[in-house]
Amino acid sequence: MSSPLSSIHPKARIGKNVEIGPFVTIYEDVEIGDSCKIGPSVTIMNGARIGNNCKIFPGAVISGEPQDLKYKGESTFALIGDNTTIRECVTVNKGTTGGNKTIVGSNCLLMAYAHVAHDCIIGNNCVISNNAALAGHIIIEDYAVLGGVSAVHQFVKIGQHAFVSGGSLVRKDVPPFVKAAKEPLSYIGINSIGLRRRGFNEDTISRIEDIYRILFVKNHNVSKALTLIEQEFDSSPEKNIILDFIRHSERGIMKGYTNGRDENHI
Repeated sequence: MSSPLSSIHPKARIGKNVEIGPFVTIYEDVEIGDSCKIGPSVTIMNGARIGNNCKIFPGAVISGEPQDLKYKGESTFALIGDNTTIRECVTVNKGTTGGNKTIVGSNCLLMAYAHVAHDCIIGNNCVISNNAALAGHIIIEDYAVLGGVSAVHQFVKIGQHAFVSGGSLVRKDVPPFVKAAKEPLSYIGINSIGLRRRGFNEDTISRIEDIYRILFVKNHNVSKALTLIEQEFDSSPEKNIILDFIRHSERGIMKGYTNGRDENHI
């Protein structure tokens, strides 16, 4: 059901049982899945590919052109997975250069005024809180939570099941399973509450905590910490995920635990 006050290009592909409110603008090269709800004054621009059962609230702009001087009008895309909710005035820019994509996974919640820039990849079951801003080419893995009014530097990666505190400036990669806060952004423990909610048992959570104790609390350099973790812990999916993330970090990982005395904010 579409409001007669909306502007929908006749070539846009709209699924079954889609509700479209007044003053919505949908461009030509758009695909919207079944049972979506599009609120008033939403703009869905060329290159948008939206899954099933999504809710998009008033004022959101999906697949706007990237805010990148390298973009020259190429055909690129913004992909939104199934069952994702996009709240008021969220902006999701499409990718840069030919064929590149910005991706928001399934079962995500993007809260009001969040911004997702070009070529970001957000996994499934993620929460991007109010007023959070993601620069280009950021990767956020499954089940990660980004607190409100956070700003994430381009090319940063945030690992699965990580929790980043509100108001954070994220300049370095945030490994999986951790909580991150302070300025500069630092390790403050394991995201144990989130892990329990998602079915991780206490032994697994303790093992993750022991791994990060070596990495972030014992004052080893990263190379030494990785060697000790390899030697002291049996193989497990969580150990492999952590080691793989750190070894492939291009920007380097965030700081270890400090007690507030570190004045280096660079």
